[in-house]
Amino acid sequence: MSCADLQAEALATFDALFAEALAAGEPDPTAMTVATATRDGLPSARTVLLKAHDARGFVFYTHLDGRKGRELQLNPHAALLFHWPRVRSGVQVRIEGPVEIVDDAEADAYFATRPRVSQLGAWASKQSEVLASRDQFEQRVSELEAEFAGREVPRPPRWTGLRVRPDRIEFWYGGMFRLHERWLYEFDLTGQCAKRMLYP
Repeated sequence: MSCADLQAEALATFDALFAEALAAGEPDPTAMTVATATRDGLPSARTVLLKAHDARGFVFYTHLDGRKGRELQLNPHAALLFHWPRVRSGVQVRIEGPVEIVDDAEADAYFATRPRVSQLGAWASKQSEVLASRDQFEQRVSELEAEFAGREVPRPPRWTGLRVRPDRIEFWYGGMFRLHERWLYEFDLTGQCAKRMLYP
């Protein structure tokens, strides 16, 4: 099977499982853990929401000056984890790869779909910095609401999308007595690819 066929198969498998997660009533199938690391390799993880995916990769949005944004600019590699316990006997999808910033047109188009208060919040938040009080943040949102009254809220210049371009995608299927089933797809920059079953 060619690399293009393997990539298409992996994406189709993700799409099918995502549809099952929706049908199974997962609280939010788009929720995924994103793990980053500093230049020195110190890890951190948090939950974000998947906003787009296609053959190019998996996209989420954030502020480039927040912790994950800073880490991904210095060490542009990430790991994503989806966990859908209501699908079959539990499914995990693990995705790893290099990270790139989406182009301005893509980021602008997504930002325009966000609720207005969320748009204002993106301007108001100095993501990951110390906040003196909740009142201070809410006051800033109110000030911005007045500033942008009667016009569209533009995307903040340092708020954008990050795309994880997979070089590894693993599908983990839960089994009784921890006899799980795992399938790993690997892709590298030289055009080499493989699909392998792993021990649980």
